[in-house]
Amino acid sequence: MTLKIVIDTDSATAPYEQLRAQISAQARSGRLPVGYKLPTVRGLAEELELAANTVAKAYRALESDGVIETRGRNGTFVAAAGDAAAREAAAAAAAFAEQVHRLGLTRADAQSAVDDALRAAYGK
Repeated sequence: MTLKIVIDTDSATAPYEQLRAQISAQARSGRLPVGYKLPTVRGLAEELELAANTVAKAYRALESDGVIETRGRNGTFVAAAGDAAAREAAAAAAAFAEQVHRLGLTRADAQSAVDDALRAAYGK
């Protein structure tokens, strides 16, 4: 099992975001199993011909999202992210529901706002 990342230098999407998205997708799909050891920041930066800060930024975002975990000098590993992502999504949904209810929006208006936001995020 190997990490397969392709950075499109012509893309409008920043390289760190391309890296973050690809690692996240591979971890969530199971292609990168829980416990898989990721390359070091420097090693991956050299391999992808990116600045070390670019890879570090992607790793920080992935760790913040619960996709990876850093174990000090032992390295960086794929975490059991599915549970963390589901918990975070549920918390965000609950906070949204509470706020729109407090604002007096109808359920239909709240659902419409969610649908619009998801279309904007996912492009559909």
